[in-house]
Amino acid sequence: MRTLCASTLIGEFFVIGFAGLVAMKDPDLTTATVWTVSGIAMFLCLALCGVVTRPGGIVLGWILQVALIASGFVVPTMFFLGAVFAALWWASVYYGRKIDEAKARFAAEASSTPDAA
Repeated sequence: MRTLCASTLIGEFFVIGFAGLVAMKDPDLTTATVWTVSGIAMFLCLALCGVVTRPGGIVLGWILQVALIASGFVVPTMFFLGAVFAALWWASVYYGRKIDEAKARFAAEASSTPDAA
């Protein structure tokens, strides 16, 4: 699960950076505000890569997904991209857990089977 979720978060890292560039065109926002918010969100993406398998990591990922969708109020394209990444996050969590279960099952079967040699 960690690999799939981290891949999604790294993709979000870049999308947030590009959204920050687009948000700079808004005359109501200062450069400092845009890059403070974008920088914090980008840092959270990287930090979540390391804690995604710890308790609360998935929940923090969902909070980030909601924030990414909400950023559509500043950069309207982010409504769509946020929804896409929320779907990717769901898929990463869901299929990542299935993969982890299959790996554990395979390892248990391999350790319980005596060698044929």
